[in-house]
Amino acid sequence: MSDSIFTYVALGVYFAGMLLIGWFAYKRTDDHEDYMLGGRNLPPWVAAISAGAADMSGWLVMGLPGVIYLNGLIEAWIAIGLTIGAYLNWLLVAPRLRAYTEVSRNSITVPSFFENRLRDRTRMLRILSGVVILVFFTLYISSGMVAAGKFFEGSFNGDYLWGMLLVGGITLLYTLFGGFLGASLTDVVQGLMMVVALIVVPVAAVIAIGGLDETATLIDSERDPGFLSLMGTETVTGGTALAIVSALAWGLGYFGQPHIVVRFMALRSPQEAKSARRIGISWMIVSMAGAVISGLVGVAYMASKGITLDDPETVVLVMSRTLLHPFVAGLVLAAVLAAIMSTVSSQLVVCSSALVEDLYKVFKKTPPEQKRLVLMGRMAVLVVAIIAILLAITPNDTVLGLVSFAWAGFGAAFGPIILLSLFWRRLTNWGALAGMFVGAATVFIWKPLNTGLYELLPAFVFAFIAAIVVSLFTYKHNEEIQDEFTQTGTMLAVPRPHAVGDTP
Repeated sequence: MSDSIFTYVALGVYFAGMLLIGWFAYKRTDDHEDYMLGGRNLPPWVAAISAGAADMSGWLVMGLPGVIYLNGLIEAWIAIGLTIGAYLNWLLVAPRLRAYTEVSRNSITVPSFFENRLRDRTRMLRILSGVVILVFFTLYISSGMVAAGKFFEGSFNGDYLWGMLLVGGITLLYTLFGGFLGASLTDVVQGLMMVVALIVVPVAAVIAIGGLDETATLIDSERDPGFLSLMGTETVTGGTALAIVSALAWGLGYFGQPHIVVRFMALRSPQEAKSARRIGISWMIVSMAGAVISGLVGVAYMASKGITLDDPETVVLVMSRTLLHPFVAGLVLAAVLAAIMSTVSSQLVVCSSALVEDLYKVFKKTPPEQKRLVLMGRMAVLVVAIIAILLAITPNDTVLGLVSFAWAGFGAAFGPIILLSLFWRRLTNWGALAGMFVGAATVFIWKPLNTGLYELLPAFVFAFIAAIVVSLFTYKHNEEIQDEFTQTGTMLAVPRPHAVGDTP
């Protein structure tokens, strides 16, 4: 059997597994809430690993190792900032959002929570939230499609377009039928595959090079002094305090990512956020460390083999293909696909909810039937996927570049509003609208300025200030809102047992 056959068999097994999980989830999806939120019945380990896998996308195994390979350890500040942000998100947002979304009229999407929490009768908040989700997630999903096309180019010397269509098509299928539960369960498998791959590949590379000492020697000979320093040097690209601040600012984005915080809303109870946090952060630390080390080791490995990379973002792909048995390499390549597909599937579900739950239902006078809502949700997944694929046909940015812009958009538009909704009684619908608009607009305005400062940081700060200032001018006491705020605190303080034998 030729090497390529082994690889194709491994990929075939992976694709078949994803479709089977999608079918399993389809059989357990009965109504619209099941399709969008899995019936609020996710165990902590499913929520934790699926949140991590949905978060990381193709940038974990392509974008991050790629920038580390180019610029050195100074780029690891992105990983540090993200890990801190993820921890705070699980600690502060997860339990309170899980409780508050149930207390506030059983909200099943972030936009519906904003509307219910703030009693926005104008519906403008829900509509603007839905539009923000569609705009930035379409770009985000497009980055996943670009990563898929690059994957096939770098792994098989294949055609970018056909690779993108294959991965996009399979992801679309299991998301179309399995909905939120299908995306979450496939995310768990994909998350485990990703972390194993990011351990196996750099370890195998170090062994092939001849050990840690030889690896470090080769890196020193190939790169400028300071390449292995977190602080960098003047000869290292981006080696400034501004670059470090910008990298750390990535962590702020976690508070506003709908495809991540929706996992918090789907937990069985607020109290289970604690164990989910421990599992999720452990997974994240190992994955991030593996990605950073892969980028560093890649420098030494390419030098030892005399390989010149045309695209640094393929460093993990090239190492796996040249180092491992074809079948094992195929599984590693499948893990790269897992990183891409897990994020795309989660984002498709959120886009579907934005179109159906947050836009269609706003303008529909009479409540639609549940079966009709589920069907429309699936059609929304199809439409968004097609648009994202069309945008990705001719990519004009790197995977990391596309992800960073969309990440900033969500972090700035939603992050301050989610935090203020959960922890400040005096937030108003007008304050939330102002903050959301200022956050999203600042991202678009700041990006072309090329100041060197990541657009998320100023946009987050300006949105936070705008929301507070406008709320102070427009606040009116509402007894229902105050009661819900108090009930949420009570729900967090009093554990509510879930049914014995609950399963995802």
